[in-house]
Amino acid sequence: MAEPGQLIRSLSARPAARNFHTFVINEIGMGVASGAFAAGTTLPNDAEMIGRYGVSRTVLREALKTLEAKGMVEARAKVGTRVQPRSRWNLVDRQVLFWIFHAPPEHGFLESLTEVRGGLELQATRLAAERRQAEQIRMMRYWLSQHEIAAHSAEGAGLAAFEIHRLVAEASQNVILRSAIVLAEFGLAAALRAQLGAGVEDFSVGKAHLYAALVDHVEAGHPQFAVATMDAILTEDAAVSRLGQPAP
Repeated sequence: MAEPGQLIRSLSARPAARNFHTFVINEIGMGVASGAFAAGTTLPNDAEMIGRYGVSRTVLREALKTLEAKGMVEARAKVGTRVQPRSRWNLVDRQVLFWIFHAPPEHGFLESLTEVRGGLELQATRLAAERRQAEQIRMMRYWLSQHEIAAHSAEGAGLAAFEIHRLVAEASQNVILRSAIVLAEFGLAAALRAQLGAGVEDFSVGKAHLYAALVDHVEAGHPQFAVATMDAILTEDAAVSRLGQPAP
């Protein structure tokens, strides 16, 4: 299962599968996300899939059950396992978002995610400025310093920024907003990937002062200023992420 921060770490290298079960889930999941297994089609039969991936029928069946729980496929009696359209997928599942991230980009997906991310993170920021605790502010300042230290490392700067966003969500004391932090990670990773593609060397450029201001406003208990600063951060991420996206 994908873990917090794994999407950003994968900018350096795809993580190796831990076992056959993980391997098969990743292979089929990536196949569905990339369109190699197109929506509306039926997956190859068990014998072909077992031969393709070199696993037992039990491992294959368990992998398909996992993918079905994520809404990506659906087993039908006397028909087989049919690939479901993206509208049926669990798009707040870390693993599903991981596969989408590493599949060919689809126009409109990033824009949709940006819209939802904005609504959730601005609300989390407002609540964080009202409900923050001293330990959360201390950790935000720690990750601010790490963001500056790791400015020339996509992974280091990205993980530090992600931790700041995660702590803001945590400080909101809203369990639903905390669980949606995976969307922030996707947005951050998309911006970092675009920066890597553009040959950027300083991955904190344009945002370091904004993160510092964000933490100041949250600590001071100024929701309006904190929200405006987070909005500027999200606007910067969205603008950078559009680089290299497919045209409408």
